[in-house]
Amino acid sequence: MKRLSIPAGLAVLVAALVMVFFLNSYYVYVLANVALIAIVGVGLNVLLGLTGQISFGHVGFYAIGAYTVAILTSQAGWSFWPAWLAGALVATVAGLILALPALRVKGPYLAMVTIAFSFIVQHAIIEMEALTGGQNGIMGIAAPTLSADWSIEQTVAVLALLTLATSLVAYTLLARGTWGAAMRAVKDSETAAESVGLGPLVIKTVAFMVSAGLAGLAGGLFAPLAGFVTPDTFSFMQSILFVLVVIVGGAGSVIGPVIGAAILGMLPELLATLEAYRLLFFGGLLLVVLLVAPNGLIGLGADLLARWRGAGGAPRARVVTAGAGHSLSERPRQGLRLNGLSMTFGGVRAVSDLTMEVPAASVTSLIGPNGAGKTTVLNMVSGFYPPTAGHFALGERTLGAGRAFRIARHGVARTYQTSQLFDTLSVADNVALAACRGRLGNLLGARRYLSRAARQRAAGLLAFCGYQGPLDVPASQLPHVDRRLVEIARALATDPDALLLDEPAAGLSREDTDRLAALLRAIADAGVAVMVVEHDMELVMRVSDQVVVLDTGRLLAAGKPEQVRADPAVRRAYLGEDLGDARPVAARPPRTGPEWLGVNKLVAGYGAEPVLHGISLKVRQGEMVALLGANGAGKSTLMRALAGLHPVQAGGVHLDGQALEKMPAEAIVRQGLVLVPEGRQVFPELSVQDNIRLGAFLCPADRETRLEEMFERFPRLRERRHQRAGLLSGGEQQMLAVARGLMSRPRVLLLDEPSLGLAPKIIDELFAALDQLRRENMTIVLVDQMAALALSLADRAYVIEGGRVMAEGTAREIAASPELADAYLGASTPAAG
Repeated sequence: MKRLSIPAGLAVLVAALVMVFFLNSYYVYVLANVALIAIVGVGLNVLLGLTGQISFGHVGFYAIGAYTVAILTSQAGWSFWPAWLAGALVATVAGLILALPALRVKGPYLAMVTIAFSFIVQHAIIEMEALTGGQNGIMGIAAPTLSADWSIEQTVAVLALLTLATSLVAYTLLARGTWGAAMRAVKDSETAAESVGLGPLVIKTVAFMVSAGLAGLAGGLFAPLAGFVTPDTFSFMQSILFVLVVIVGGAGSVIGPVIGAAILGMLPELLATLEAYRLLFFGGLLLVVLLVAPNGLIGLGADLLARWRGAGGAPRARVVTAGAGHSLSERPRQGLRLNGLSMTFGGVRAVSDLTMEVPAASVTSLIGPNGAGKTTVLNMVSGFYPPTAGHFALGERTLGAGRAFRIARHGVARTYQTSQLFDTLSVADNVALAACRGRLGNLLGARRYLSRAARQRAAGLLAFCGYQGPLDVPASQLPHVDRRLVEIARALATDPDALLLDEPAAGLSREDTDRLAALLRAIADAGVAVMVVEHDMELVMRVSDQVVVLDTGRLLAAGKPEQVRADPAVRRAYLGEDLGDARPVAARPPRTGPEWLGVNKLVAGYGAEPVLHGISLKVRQGEMVALLGANGAGKSTLMRALAGLHPVQAGGVHLDGQALEKMPAEAIVRQGLVLVPEGRQVFPELSVQDNIRLGAFLCPADRETRLEEMFERFPRLRERRHQRAGLLSGGEQQMLAVARGLMSRPRVLLLDEPSLGLAPKIIDELFAALDQLRRENMTIVLVDQMAALALSLADRAYVIEGGRVMAEGTAREIAASPELADAYLGASTPAAG
């Protein structure tokens, strides 16, 4: 298809140019107008398709281009050609002036700013009567001349078509080049873009200027085509038309704006006898496109073509390049030094006077209870939070006052707890773009990004990090483990002196965590100063050269792992006692109540391959049943399937004899099966008490009385009842999620990973509350990574591996079973490297 695109495009251009000389003047005028609309559409496609910014004010730039040509040719005596270029330049400068304040806001606010701009331009034209003619407009506009035999319509049509062709070529080069990749990266994640050295505001401003310049260029041709300009010519509806051109054709595609312009430019001619209903037809067309083809007509065509060729298509081959096994460059690197670093949010001091070092060629782990300030430290060191006091340095260079993208360029790389890849870019593109380290070259160039050397380096870094998948697959299609590896490879592509990782082991299986440990040691051995925030204490103790412990934002202890592990203050504040010894697995008499929840040969999954392969289990009334297994075993999928949040492919679920597998989620809650989901998922903008009240949505009777009962059960929440839930610590949010679930009057409470991401001290407090629920005969199904603690509370347990039940029995039987050690407690695996 790509080989045919250039000949096909040339054929369409030649055909359109031929039509200019064989159609009557009116249809030539229509053809020229369609080409002008398409030029503006190409400009808007840079803004909307590449950077994801929307503007409803481009008619203002179109008017600036037109009026500049009209004023300079009719009043200043300029010829058309310099006036045309001046119109494009003035529109570009206007785009810069508008972009600087407008692009600091997002979403509907950006749209409102651009709408206001279009009205300002239109009313300025009316008020500046001495210059613009006011409502009467300007006539006597000089027209371009290419041949004495051509009419004005033919000349402008030829110029418009050639300008459109040139703009399409330029857009293609921009989109496939370094700047285009940077624009898509900013659209996907501004935070991640800054962490690889890209300046989002500069990139979006350049896109806005290019877009405005093309609109001014088209407006400059419109003035001689129309022969006169008036304020009414540039109404807000014209701006809507420009946006529709991109949406209908397909944002982000090269030819989409041309197709959109052809349809919307010709539609008024086809509906000439129904002019009063034109807006109705436009609205209907937009509604149909958004419903049937949300990615535009080009996107719809691509989807249909993919279906015709086969849903899967040919498997993608991995791009193999020479030298794909090389690792990090060997050079002297600098360590990080933090001196008196403090951060205050309002009246809350998150970090207080922190002084520490992260030496080069070593792994430093930063640990501490929830709310200790660990991620705040990473955000300060990577430039996302300016410190309230103190500074930090990379070697001898102080970095405390820099923006995030500048700090990244100086050599501090960053990954995130929730991976933030550029999902619309391929795996190789993510890494190759980061290797540019913010140096993007000329606007239409691609040497830094698409060169053979850049691709070899990207492949080598991915291989070094252990990624073994295809290089040309979009990052959005990667599984969780591969996303982690690609994100680390992308960070390393900036050739950093220091690498900051925020919970890199979150969501990984023990086998994957072992490989991550080996990778972190290899990165440190290459000379990089590695700083890790992590709750996986086994990983921390295995890989760390130094462990730094924070408590309430203050340095509590620092030293070798074995020293920190033995420090009494650390054990009290963070590690707590050995929870397995503190809460031994008790021998409890079996529950004799009726079977309350039953699962029979349940099959569920994502796509063609099931995740759950015939899971069966039973839960009696008043029992607490633990579901144990490594990450990826299918436990969370099972919980979501039970709660109606994931479709069941086969098998059955019943609650007290009532079949649930075909019920929607809200009906299952009404039956009494209530899920407290993984990750808490509280409503962050609502207060604590309003979150709890929402749990009683289906059963509002005596709601306020039960609210007070929840505060008695979780005293921490009473102290924060009027506080926004998003400001709570992780442990407090988990207590809130449990309280909200209990407000639904559950017959069976499903708890999915309640300890995930929490410090042991907080976990102990939370599980004491769960133990009280068990004593009150609440029926609970518990999924948790902390096997010893879960078994200390549970009556019975199931071990799940690979979506299958591998063992079941009482808590004591499962605690002693070899299946548990094989499937869950993989910590005895020897350390890599």
